[in-house]
Formats: sequence, structure tokens, C-alpha cells
Amino acid sequence: MKNYLTPKQIVRELDKYIVGQDKAKKAVAVALRNRWRRQEVTGDIKEEIFPFNILMIGPTGVGKTEISRRLAQLTGAPFLKVEATKFTEVGYVGRDVESMIRDLVEISVNMVREEKTREVEEKAKDRAEERILDALVPSFGVPTDHLAETREKFRKMLKDGALEEREIEIEVEKKFLPFVEVVSSQGVEAMNLDVPPELEDIFPKKKQKKRMKIKDARKHFFQEEARKLINMDEVTREALKRAQENGIIFIDEIDKIAGGKEVYGPDVSREGVQRDLLPVVEGTTVVTKYGIVRTDHILFIAAGAFSRSKPSDLIPELQGRFPIRVELDPLTSHDFKRILVEPENSLVRQFKALFEAEGCGLEFEDSALELIAHYAHLANQKTEDIGARRLHTIMNLLLEEPLFELPDITENPLVITKGFVEEKLSKVIEDVDLARYIL
Repeated sequence: MKNYLTPKQIVRELDKYIVGQDKAKKAVAVALRNRWRRQEVTGDIKEEIFPFNILMIGPTGVGKTEISRRLAQLTGAPFLKVEATKFTEVGYVGRDVESMIRDLVEISVNMVREEKTREVEEKAKDRAEERILDALVPSFGVPTDHLAETREKFRKMLKDGALEEREIEIEVEKKFLPFVEVVSSQGVEAMNLDVPPELEDIFPKKKQKKRMKIKDARKHFFQEEARKLINMDEVTREALKRAQENGIIFIDEIDKIAGGKEVYGPDVSREGVQRDLLPVVEGTTVVTKYGIVRTDHILFIAAGAFSRSKPSDLIPELQGRFPIRVELDPLTSHDFKRILVEPENSLVRQFKALFEAEGCGLEFEDSALELIAHYAHLANQKTEDIGARRLHTIMNLLLEEPLFELPDITENPLVITKGFVEEKLSKVIEDVDLARYIL
């Protein structure tokens, strides 16, 4: 938490990947910094400071999911993206809402386990190397001085990478762990049970000999030795703490479960899903296989296009749990051009990398980029507005033929001009029926 960025720094980092949407970036930056501020608070008031959950409202493809995903990457916080439509009332096909908390804890455990593995990496590598040498140089009936000399010779060959393709025979232990399907009032959940070491003897163990290349055996031994060196009790405690204090859950398509009073039939379950979500967002206790988790301080970010419904169609209790509402702006032609070139993972850079993989350069004239952006904006106006995702379809249509011709293309570098864009896209864009079919 001490390494958290200030709100201004968070926004600057988000600017590298998301064009525009300053209001949304500011809101999530403040929400994230508030979590660090809460950690610095002393006294009983600390437990009374709850996160301000955010509701993002805006058409698809304007950056709602990307903002949340990049936010989690910046902080290293456990992050989970779920779709509200996956959750249904008990009795309908679907997952119970508490499963999102169990998934978040699983992600948190994996994160902490990877960190602990990096801490013991060198020791685990050394132990794995010793086990490979045991397989290469059996000690039975060999004089001690000769054995040590031989091991050192093989050790040098291992470090030089001379034995990577050589096969050795190792013993692999297969544990039998119970697989239980737990049926509860919340639904059906399949759980792999973690068996404590003191109970492992109850379950049968099976060892089998297996031949594998040394490069594969090294990975196998490394994983086994790392597991022995890691204290899983510490991992679990840290993971539960991170999930509770720093966890971020992004609930997408929340507008799909917001139905007006006129909704009848199968869709009547929408309000039931909202009522199931309410206690989790409000703060409740969820039992996971790693322990009990409180959801009070998990940050929830919900998002939806709300094209056929309104935020006010959500039940009042759920609306109250998302006090910060941010409306994202539709994208303009100028935004599309910026999206093409400015982000570090922009489409122009991606396609240039694909061409370079074939030994061919790719260049775009500025007028060509402006026309591509104009066509993307026009296509969104004439057909369904899918935001920045429209650029993917247009760029693929534009470069389909050159990508097919690679690596036999004659022009190197290939320069995309305004005329080339007009030739490829103008007919498709102007014909609404054709645009609906192709774009």
C-alpha cells in the first residue's frame, strides 16, 4: 500500500492506455487512493471508513472495463471481472453471487503464492538441481571421492545447458484428493478440498516412475521444492487480508439486470439477482475454502451501457450502494484518431508489429488515420455504436489483403494512404446494409 500512486499519478498512468474519459479516471483514482488513506488511519474510525463504490454509465467500447483492468494492474491488487448476467436467482440456471468472492480469494492466493515462490526461487532451484544430479549420478556402490568428482562434472554440464535434452527417470507422486460437490441454499459449487498435512496420510498416495527430459524435470522439481519451502498458512492469511482490504471486483453489464416494472416472464429474475448482489456489495461474510471473508472493504465498480434501461431502474437499495456515478462520453472522430496512435498498445503499433514479424514495414499517412477515424465514427452512427471496438473491424477490413499477401508483398514498407483507405472502405461505409453486414 505504501507504493500507491497519488490520484494525479494514477490518472497519468491510465492516460497511457485510455483516451479521454477524464471524469471516470478521476473518480477511480480518488477511490483507489482512499483505500491507502484508510490504511493510514488509526483508531476505531478506520473500520467505519467504507469504499465508495462506483457506477460507470456509458456505451460499449468507451473504456469502462479497460479503466478498471489497468487500475488493478497499477496497484497489484486482486482484481476480478464478472458479468452480472452470469448470476441468477436460486432455482434458475447460473452461479450464486457469492462465487465472485470465492474467485477473488483464489486470485489473491495465487498472487501471494507467486510472490512467495519468487522469494525462495534460488533455494528451490538449487534443490531441484541436486535432485537432478541424484537421478544422473546414483550413489549406490560408488566411492565417495569419485562420486563427488562425478557430481561436480555433471553440475558444470547442467549449468552450461549441455544436458537439457537428456532424459532421466524420476519418481512422481500423485496424491488423491477428494472432489466434493457441495449443495447449499446458495447453489451448487464444486470444490477441490485442500487437505492439511496432518491429514494427508488418510488419503492414498501413488508413486509412479516417469521419464522426462532434464529441462522438464527441472521445472517439476522446482515446483515441488518451492511448495515445500513456502508456508501456506502465511500465504492464506496474507491472501485473505489482501482480498478483504484491497480487492477490486468489476461487475460488467449491470444494466442487463435492471428491468423496469413492465418486465414479466423469464426476465422477472433480474430483480432477484439485484437482491442477491445487495448483501455482497453492502458487506457480508462469505465462507471460502481458505477461510471466512468479509466483503465490507472490497471496492465494487459496476458498469453498463443503460441503452434500454436507466440506473434508476435498479432497486433503490442497490443504487445506494454505488454512490459515485460517472457518465462516460461517446467517442468522437478526434478520439478515434487518438486511440489509433496514442496508447502504448494502440492498434497502429499492434499491426506494425505483425508486419515486422514478416520482415515488412508498415506506415500510415496522417490523412489516412484521420479518414479511418472518420469512417469508424460514421459506422457507429449508422449502425450500432460499439465504441472503440469498431476500429478493430475497420482496421482488419482495411489490412486484410496485405496481411494475406505477406510475406510476398512487393512494397516495403507498405504505406497506407488516404486513397488506399477510400478504395477499401468507402463503398462499405456508404452502403448501410453492407456496413451492417460487414462492420
